[in-house]
Amino acid sequence: MVDPQRIEQEQATARRARVLGMGYTDVSLIADKELYKTILSIPELRQLKAIPLRADNHHITFGVTTTTSQKTMQMLTNRFLDQQVTFTIISDAGFREYMMLYDPPRKIEYQDISISTKTDNATLEQISATLQQVRADDMLAYIVQQAFRLGASDIHLESKLEGARIRFRVHGVLHPIAILDKDKYRQLMSALASAANISTSAEYDQTGHINRDFKMATGEMVNVNLRVETVPAVNGIDGVLRIFNFNADMMRLEKLGLDQKEADVIKDIISHPSGLVLIVGPTGSGKTTTLYSILNELNNDTHKIITLEDPVEYQIEGVTQIPVVTREGESFADKFRAVMRLDPDVIMVGEIRDLDTAKTALQAALTGHLVLATYHASSAAAALTRLLDAIGENPVYASAIRLIQAQRLVRKLDDATKQVIQVPPELEKHLEDIVHGIKADVDMSWLPNAKLYEPGSSPEHPFGYDGQIAIRELMTMSPNLQKLLMRPKAEVTTEEIEKVLLEDGMLTLKQNGTLRALKGETTFEEITRTIG
Repeated sequence: MVDPQRIEQEQATARRARVLGMGYTDVSLIADKELYKTILSIPELRQLKAIPLRADNHHITFGVTTTTSQKTMQMLTNRFLDQQVTFTIISDAGFREYMMLYDPPRKIEYQDISISTKTDNATLEQISATLQQVRADDMLAYIVQQAFRLGASDIHLESKLEGARIRFRVHGVLHPIAILDKDKYRQLMSALASAANISTSAEYDQTGHINRDFKMATGEMVNVNLRVETVPAVNGIDGVLRIFNFNADMMRLEKLGLDQKEADVIKDIISHPSGLVLIVGPTGSGKTTTLYSILNELNNDTHKIITLEDPVEYQIEGVTQIPVVTREGESFADKFRAVMRLDPDVIMVGEIRDLDTAKTALQAALTGHLVLATYHASSAAAALTRLLDAIGENPVYASAIRLIQAQRLVRKLDDATKQVIQVPPELEKHLEDIVHGIKADVDMSWLPNAKLYEPGSSPEHPFGYDGQIAIRELMTMSPNLQKLLMRPKAEVTTEEIEKVLLEDGMLTLKQNGTLRALKGETTFEEITRTIG
């Protein structure tokens, strides 16, 4: 089939040849293209943009493009003094067509990336070599495809003096995947910037989003759905790509691994028409998944639900989702006040980032709305202390807070390979102190038979872990806590709040994590790594 674009390019090249006073050849009409591999080397063909179309002992005809310089043609004439050298203009497409014959692309063998307990230099070099050979779009698609296959949450692109390092965060831990040279990293960042609609020359941090299908050179289609965060560093642009592997069936409360008491508390809180529900924790602790699961629980014909997100990570049928572009000056607080006029029952704020948004969320929760939000804090008590800055001296705001849930994700032990360990006396005493401090209503009848485990290893799970589980602490507003919050703000500390919460029977992150380790679900080292 004739390509209309190729015909148009050939016609434009013919017109340009006439302007230059040179001959023109449409190489697409040459049925049997003869290759003269001894006249110029492949690097010379590329550098000089000149292709020998016909040659014998006395004549050489070079096909040159409209960008081939007179200096180059003079050099070729002087180089082949024993032959009569002539030149004809060919199109850029014709030049590429010949180059595919002189230097056909090597078939790229993509291999699945694997991670292991030790840095595998051979695999690292092999993946790096593969990436060096492929075009930028294929590089991006392959990296995302492999990160998704390994269950990675993020891809880290880290500029170095002579190039860049690529690492995947899998189950909360970073693993080196490949090293790129400077030029190849520049190509990757250009492809990334183009797809995410950001700039490679910006001198400030940027946020972008990619949701599109890439067709790799192998013909395979790869869906790339990422949030892109970039920042200029000393040696170039560093980036973190958050992978969105949305599965609507997984965004359910019953899929969160809640025990019955935790599920009952959350369902009771969100059954009320008003109040503030905060999900707190660091980046990568599963806050967004928890929020979306609550939204799905509430999503029915009787509720009007509006979300404010930067960016909108997953689209949910039946929910009005509004993007807030904070990098362009928009604020959650301003959009919050605007959506209040749309008569919502439930408002979800992707993240409370400032006191204005916190105060607006509390006001909405006091005036008959159920408000859901995420917040960066180390614990429920720490989140409440920070909210006091927004509450000020007004105790009425405190009554709007219905639930603060702090959470972390820890790696789950592979039951098939985990191994019992001997507990050192000092650790045993530490565990006893944690357990004896539990005043929550939890079943601990199994404790006398508790054991600690360490990870084993298998080809399927080289680190000895199989997925992740969440550990949580759930703070609800109790009379004792309300009484504490009636005191002047300056007198209320995180330590005092936590003391009251413990007396009221809250299970802290450390206590919850310790019990999960003693049940053999994870290791105590994993709890320490995640919580501190």
